[in-house]
Formats: sequence, structure tokens, C-alpha cells
Amino acid sequence: MARRSTAQSLAAASLLLLLTYHLRRFSCSAFSYPRAHDLLCHRGPSRFFLDTASTEQWSELLPLGIFHGITTNPTILERCNVPCTVASVQSLASNALDVTDEFMCQSWGGDADMMYSIGMELSSVDRTRVVVKCPVTAEGTKAASRLIGSGVRVCLTACYSKNQALVAAACGAEYIAPYLGRMTDAGRDGLSECRSMQSIVKGMGSSTRILVASIRKVEDMCTLACCGCDTFTFSPDVARAMFAEELTAVAAKDFEDAALRNKGAKSDEK
Repeated sequence: MARRSTAQSLAAASLLLLLTYHLRRFSCSAFSYPRAHDLLCHRGPSRFFLDTASTEQWSELLPLGIFHGITTNPTILERCNVPCTVASVQSLASNALDVTDEFMCQSWGGDADMMYSIGMELSSVDRTRVVVKCPVTAEGTKAASRLIGSGVRVCLTACYSKNQALVAAACGAEYIAPYLGRMTDAGRDGLSECRSMQSIVKGMGSSTRILVASIRKVEDMCTLACCGCDTFTFSPDVARAMFAEELTAVAAKDFEDAALRNKGAKSDEK
């Protein structure tokens, strides 16, 4: 009898430990009340990036709370009157990391050695939160592979075809950025290419993210999200377009009008 009681006690203790372990492991489960640090549980693996180097746009749009980080490249820097120098991009990165979680900037140079050297300098601001972009050319991929080997997070960029997703997965890039709008401009089926890239990395068992860029319409993001794409970078104009819903605006105004009318007057009903 004593042996049976002891065995039952051990079994109960083991079960309690197992339950405690799983409750701690899955702290985002329905058993825990939502807290600020549980945001990732609701957001899932998705990541949105704001595609601009304008600090004014950052101030306006980052408070929305939907963005994981900021993306830039030499063209964006030029458009925003930010010099394309190591010192200038490092300063921009420092400012960005004060207000968001991740900052992407693009290396430059005519060959792999130069792109690697500049990439190392750019990432030195914070190797855990700065992602260096390299074009998915032969020289860019050489530089990317060396940067990855040196502990730098990398995004292969200027992607225009699904076969380049094979390159990104094979070299271990964290991201590859297909240019959706530009592919469509060139007469290609950009949506189909992006869907194929997502299937390729999934089929290869790769953790490379398809960072869909050059987005012109919110509807295209919705279409790709339905196919499993969860990482997007888009302009401030596209970000604003996400909130351009007339019916929501009308409903919100109705709520505000009702709140102003109803300030606690006593009802005549008995």
C-alpha cells in the first residue's frame, strides 16, 4: 500500500513538473493574460518594414506600432538627401535603432572585397540589429557569404526571379528582397514569382525570409499574405493607404459623435 502511495505521489509530482514546464514554455497561450512583451505572440512571425530614410516619416508612422524595422538603400538615401557615406549611414542606423528594432542598409563597391569591407563597417553599429544588404549578383553573393561568415546579418537584394531564392537559401542569407513592382513593370508576373520564392525556401527547409519590396498596392500584400508571405517593406505612402478605408472613417466618426452626445444624462425611462 505504501509503495502504491509513493508511486502515485511521484507520478503526480512528475505530472505537475511537466505541466509547469509547458506553461512556462508557452507563455503566450490562452492561460496567460496578454502583456506588452507578449506582442510577438499576436503578431506571429510577420515583419513589416518602413522603406524610407526620412526621420520625419519615421516620427509620423513608427508610432503606429506595426513596423519591425526600417529599410534603406543608396537610392532611398539620395531621395531623402542623406549622403551615402559610411559615417552618415552609421549615424542614421544609430538614430533608427533608438526608435525601432532593426535597420537595413546596403553596402556598395565594385567588387566583393569592397562590399565586404563596407558591410563590416556599416554593421559595426550593432551586429545584432543591423542587416547589411548586398545585390544578388555573383560579387554581391560572395560579399554576402563572407559577411555571414563574420557574424553579420545579411539581406540579398535586387531580386527579380525565383531562382535567386535558391541562392539566398544556399548561402544562408536571412532575407532576400524581390522587387514586386519592378518585376511587374518589366512585364513579369511579380506575384507569381514571389509565391514561388516562398515555396522554394519552405521546400528547402530554409529559414530565409522573402522580404517583398517595391510594393505599390496594399492589395498585393494581402494576396501574398494569403500565400504564406509574412515579411514586407513598403513606402510611407503605402503605409498610409493601409488606413484609407472610408467605411471605417465613417464608423469612427459615428462613435465619436455618440460619445459627445451621451455624457451621462439621466434617462426618463422608469
